[in-house]
Amino acid sequence: MSRPLNKLGARAVQTRPSGKHSDGGGLWLVKTDQKSGYWVLRFTIHGRRREMGLGSIAVVSLKAAREDATKWRAVAASGLDPIVERERLAREAARNLHLLKDLTDDCFEALKKSLKKEGKAGRWRSPLDLHVLPKLGKTPVSQIGQIDIRDALKGIWTTKPDPARKALNRISVVFKHAAALGLDVDLQAPAKARALLGAQGHKWEHIPAVPWPEVADFYASIGDGTVTHLALRLLILTGVRSAPLRFIRLDQIEGDVWTIPAQNMKGREGKTEDFRVPLSAEALRVIEQAKPLARDGWLFPSVRKGVISDATMSRLMERRGMKERPHGFRSSLRDWMAEATTTPHDIAETMLGHSVGGSVERAYRRTDFLAQRRAIMEQWASVVTGKTIAESSVADAA
Repeated sequence: MSRPLNKLGARAVQTRPSGKHSDGGGLWLVKTDQKSGYWVLRFTIHGRRREMGLGSIAVVSLKAAREDATKWRAVAASGLDPIVERERLAREAARNLHLLKDLTDDCFEALKKSLKKEGKAGRWRSPLDLHVLPKLGKTPVSQIGQIDIRDALKGIWTTKPDPARKALNRISVVFKHAAALGLDVDLQAPAKARALLGAQGHKWEHIPAVPWPEVADFYASIGDGTVTHLALRLLILTGVRSAPLRFIRLDQIEGDVWTIPAQNMKGREGKTEDFRVPLSAEALRVIEQAKPLARDGWLFPSVRKGVISDATMSRLMERRGMKERPHGFRSSLRDWMAEATTTPHDIAETMLGHSVGGSVERAYRRTDFLAQRRAIMEQWASVVTGKTIAESSVADAA
């Protein structure tokens, strides 16, 4: 026989004296005095009688108490302990209250050691700090969807496409970090936001490069023996990026091999393999010319302190009215290998310090093709110095 429900009235809640008063169905009003009291739900689970507090009458109305009682009676009827289930839900809710700002901090700390320049001074997270966290930083990650991300970035999506793209990528990384922590987060939200934002209307352009047959003329024009000219000459001869070239140290050179520390190589963050660069006779001649200008172990020091800046070599080309930039000489080298030699793909990519193949393939292939690359570097030096631009073949070296 079912127990009668709703035996109390709203006025009774306020006027009943101290004591316990049943509303039916296991819901009880417990008055501590005529003005104060609280709600209790009594139920039996697995043969055990239990009481569950539902809140003070000052906060929880009679209607709300009855709704809670109905909900928890259904939980008990399903075989679950309402008290245990409520605690579980509370823990889950607390776990999902992590704010985007806090998750960004935690994610950045976890990534920082694997980042190269992006980790310095928080450059990795700056797109989030500038464009996302001011709007969404205090929002729990579990509550952030594609609409929120779209609204945060739509103001800069077409006007500042590069920061916007980076911000969206960083959000995706933070969301994956949150998911790894066990948080309830929509991993597809960044991709959905990208679809909602649409095209950026921005055409990405490759860095202009000097055509390889014209490199010799430019090389001949930078022969005044200054730090900038010598640095640019070595950059052209080795095909390396600007950063490792600018930070080259005398103790990194042994014989005709320059060993670049792994942390100075783009794309090798978190890895321990250094990168060996074979030096041609012309490259060694440039290094010998630069040694008298070296300071504090740096082969290409700046006028004041440290090494030459990233813009120093670019400014030289800019002042000459050239649209090409130093980084483009890597393309000049790559185009020469593709058009004028028979250099195998893997060796050509290794020449530029690119990773070749998947992780398993790289794990089994331990060679860095140093001997083959040494021969190619000598041929490239001949092209650069104008000794030959004739069609070459490195089939024997490969």
